[in-house]
Amino acid sequence: MSGSLKLLFPRTSGGALQAVLLNTAGGITGGDRFEIAAEAEAGAHLTVTTQAAERIYRAQPGAPGHVRSTLRVASRAQLHWLPQETILFDGAALDRSLRIEAAGDARVLACETLAFGRLAMGERVNKVFLRDRLDLVVDGQLAFADRLRLDGDADGQLQRLAVAQGAMAMASVLLSAPDAARHVPAIRDMLPETGGASAITNDLVFVRLLAHDTLSLRGVLVPLLVALSATDLPRPWMI
Repeated sequence: MSGSLKLLFPRTSGGALQAVLLNTAGGITGGDRFEIAAEAEAGAHLTVTTQAAERIYRAQPGAPGHVRSTLRVASRAQLHWLPQETILFDGAALDRSLRIEAAGDARVLACETLAFGRLAMGERVNKVFLRDRLDLVVDGQLAFADRLRLDGDADGQLQRLAVAQGAMAMASVLLSAPDAARHVPAIRDMLPETGGASAITNDLVFVRLLAHDTLSLRGVLVPLLVALSATDLPRPWMI
């Protein structure tokens, strides 16, 4: 299938230009390839989100589904990358990467969320192939890299104390902006015991959050993103 990725531009009153990604195929499975590129030019403000959670379905043996996203943020620009949850079902295979290239005086807020099955439906992920990569390049230099690899019995591995202690949903939040570190005390006040925030540099903050399920995760994540973006989240998040 080709051409299943659409981009919608809802009408908003002032503020950032909002772009909403829609996968009309209904999900991703083995062999699918998606490439996404977005750029905020000098002084611009762009928010990118998704119309709904992305679903990663069971894949036949062979190539995983590939998702490659590249964001470029010019001087004095702002870009908020706020897709909704990515849900991995039993047997899912996903190779995903997010590369952000930003100017030193740009502001970037990026969030990626993973859910391993839908707990309310009694789903468990006993087999998965996951490769997830995040790279932040600031003024041409690699400033941050995060890697997540999970193979085999995801449910069993996530139950381990040193891995996720039974959490089935997780979020990663990256804030790159001048003087970003000043937000760390407020961020930590908003996080439960299953979350943590670190100032990598004065201009770079990274947050990892674990939760029992996506509903619990959203209960923390939504007010956190509102605080860091200093505006309401895109409407699809509220539906």
